[in-house]
Amino acid sequence: MCTGIRFTSTSGAMYFGRNLDWTQGYGERVVMTPPAAKVPSAFERLEDLERGYAVIGMGIVAKGVPLYFDCGNEAGLAVAGLNFPQSARYASEHVHGAINVAAYEFPFWVARNFSSLEEVREALKRVVIVAKPVSEQLPVANLHWIIGDATGSVVVECAEGGLRVWENDVDVLTNEPDFGWQRTNLRNYLTLSDGEPAPASWGRAQLPVFGSGMGMHGIPGDYSGPSRFVKAAFVNAHYPAQEDERANVTRLFRTLGSVAVPDGCAQMADGSFERTLYTSCFSAASLTYYHAAYDDLKIRAYPLASCDMNGSAPMVVEPAA
Repeated sequence: MCTGIRFTSTSGAMYFGRNLDWTQGYGERVVMTPPAAKVPSAFERLEDLERGYAVIGMGIVAKGVPLYFDCGNEAGLAVAGLNFPQSARYASEHVHGAINVAAYEFPFWVARNFSSLEEVREALKRVVIVAKPVSEQLPVANLHWIIGDATGSVVVECAEGGLRVWENDVDVLTNEPDFGWQRTNLRNYLTLSDGEPAPASWGRAQLPVFGSGMGMHGIPGDYSGPSRFVKAAFVNAHYPAQEDERANVTRLFRTLGSVAVPDGCAQMADGSFERTLYTSCFSAASLTYYHAAYDDLKIRAYPLASCDMNGSAPMVVEPAA
C-alpha cells in the first residue's frame, strides 16, 4: 500500500511525494531519463515527443525502459503510481484510434511528454491504458495514479467502465477503495479540528481538556487505505504553508511520516508484513528529488541540474555530496 500527497509553498511552488509501502523492494534506485533518450514504447504513438522532458524519480530499468514508481520532470509536473489491486481494470489489448499506453510506462509517458496538468487532462480524453507487461518476469501491476503540478492534482483510475480522471481537491491518494469513495468518506470526520475543544459541562461536572490535540480525537490511526487517506488529508490540509526549500521538504516528510507503516503492524495474507520502504519528495521549485529509506532515515538530494542531460538512455544517479 502507499500514500501520496501534493501541496504548494507560500510562493506557489509544488512539492509532491509519496510513501511506498510494501513487503519487499525490487532493487529500485533513483533514475534520470535525459530529454533525448531513446526509450522503447509499448505502442506506436505519433503524439509522443521525439525530444521529451528530462525525468527523475524512483524506479528500475528493464529492457531500456524506466519503470518509475514515482517521478517528476523539468517542467514541474509529477506522477506516482499506488497499489489498486481490487479495482484496477485495464484494457486487455490496444484500441484502434486511441492513445494506447501500457500500464508499466504510464508514469514515464506522462512526465516525458507533458509540461502541465492541463495538457495531461486533455490527452487523457483519448488514452487507453493496456495490460501489457514489459516482460514475462515483470507482470502487470494493478495501480492508480496521482498527477500534480503547481495548479492542482488529479487521480487517474481504470476500473469497470473505463478510465476516469478525478479532480483531487484534497491532494492525497492512498489505495482501495476508489478515490470517489475515499473523498466522500472524509465527510464522516467533519468534527475533527486542529483547535482545542472548549470545556464541557455535564450537569454539575466541569470537564476540561487533557491538553492540545484533542480536537483530532476520533481520527483513524490504523494503516488501512481509508484511514491513511483521512489522516494524510487532515495533516496536509492543516500543515501551515512554508516558504523555503528546507521547510517545505520537512513538511512533506513530516506529513507522510504521520501515515508511515512500521514493520510488524500490517500483515499480508501470506504472513509477510508491509512497511514504508521509502519516502520521496519532488520539489518543482528546485527540480530536486529527495529520498529516505526505512532503514536509513537520512534524506538525500538528487538535483536534476547535476545530471547529464546529454545521455541517450535512462541512468542511475547518485545523491549530491
